[in-house]
Amino acid sequence: MLCQGTTGDRWYLRKPKFELTFYLARWDSAIQMTMNVSVVIMGVAGCGKSSLGRAVAQAMQLPLVEGDDFHSPESRQKMSQGVALTDDDRAGWLDRLCDQLRQHPGGMVLTCSALKKAYRERLRAALPGLRFVFLEINREQAQARVGSRGEAHFFSSNLVDSQFATLQAPTGEPGVLTLAATAPLDQLQAEVAAWMTHKELA
Repeated sequence: MLCQGTTGDRWYLRKPKFELTFYLARWDSAIQMTMNVSVVIMGVAGCGKSSLGRAVAQAMQLPLVEGDDFHSPESRQKMSQGVALTDDDRAGWLDRLCDQLRQHPGGMVLTCSALKKAYRERLRAALPGLRFVFLEINREQAQARVGSRGEAHFFSSNLVDSQFATLQAPTGEPGVLTLAATAPLDQLQAEVAAWMTHKELA
């Protein structure tokens, strides 16, 4: 509504500034709502955990922890040779990831395959309310992506089949958002960011 003596031109010049302030305030509020919220980007090798993790962490101004960085040298050696990890191999790795969750009470983004429900339950025990984004991909797509990495990555493409054999999809578990791994990265990031601003688990 125009005030007396205020011209249309003057109002037009002021309105964009008001709208910008309004939308910036809403964005700041959304960012604040993600504080103290941690999320695990999960799925088999090749689903895009690292790419989405980086995008979400940057957009939500949260620290990023790459789960692969916490594998033991022995486990990395096994995977590079195409030998699948066992539950015992992953036990210490999960312990270290649980420590990371506890060390980031202000929220964080963790990339982790989290293939079995038991693995996810261990992570949830370390941080109640932990959320998971499951990047769903089929075997052929994952194989193609892992194969395109070349020798720069320690994970052997021979292990893709074992990942699918181990995977227990988190269908029906609380606090899980399932997305198509082949969707555009900016779309995935926007969907995760919108979901994380909701206080209630979806």
